[in-house]
Amino acid sequence: MIKLRPPSVQHLARHWHESPKKIEDKLVKMAMNPPFFNYNALNDVARDSLLFKVPEDQIIKGIKEKEKRKRVQKILLEVVPLLYGYFSSVQHDFVNDVSPSFYPIGRDLRIPFKPAFIYGVGGQIYLPWFIFWKDNPLDDKQLSLFVTLAKEILRQDPELEDAKFEILDFSAVNSKECRQLRIIDTADIQTFNSKETAEMLAIFVEGFECAEARLKEVDIPSKRQETGVVVDISQYQLWDE
Repeated sequence: MIKLRPPSVQHLARHWHESPKKIEDKLVKMAMNPPFFNYNALNDVARDSLLFKVPEDQIIKGIKEKEKRKRVQKILLEVVPLLYGYFSSVQHDFVNDVSPSFYPIGRDLRIPFKPAFIYGVGGQIYLPWFIFWKDNPLDDKQLSLFVTLAKEILRQDPELEDAKFEILDFSAVNSKECRQLRIIDTADIQTFNSKETAEMLAIFVEGFECAEARLKEVDIPSKRQETGVVVDISQYQLWDE
């Protein structure tokens, strides 16, 4: 049996489709072929560029020393200059970690929301959210769903409800182009009302439950099987502080 873990808010939005069957198929495919790496190391790059002003060459050296897979190295190093360039010049008042939140979307089904950190500048709290996928970024409807859910979660936290919530998108326009940093102010993103959101979540839950049922019947030996799918909010350090 392959265990299907609840996706993060961002991954829920990415896998959302008007058809529950399409969602089911996407989740089953992801569970059967889980990602071979995650982008968690880049959260540390952002935080340490901002908080400790770690030099870019030291960051690159740390990645090369700790991540031996050349393909993964290449992917991470594509993002470092953009990430470092954005955060290294910010003169912050503070940088704080954020505890994960969990949002209920169905019976016994809660999805995690874990920003990398928040920081303050001149009395304004900023909450950056990173999209590190190089291709297949969220379409308009998926982006609206993500922002709708994220803002609903933030409203439940008095310390975060007034934060400036920005999405930092590091995707490329197409496969032939290099990555670019696009900053999206979520205040400019149209959100769904409560009825629309409930309907969209019901569709996702139906697809998720069908995927769970299918995967219970699957028995494929795999070294990666135990890792589940999608959610891994742990981080690891690439250099000594």
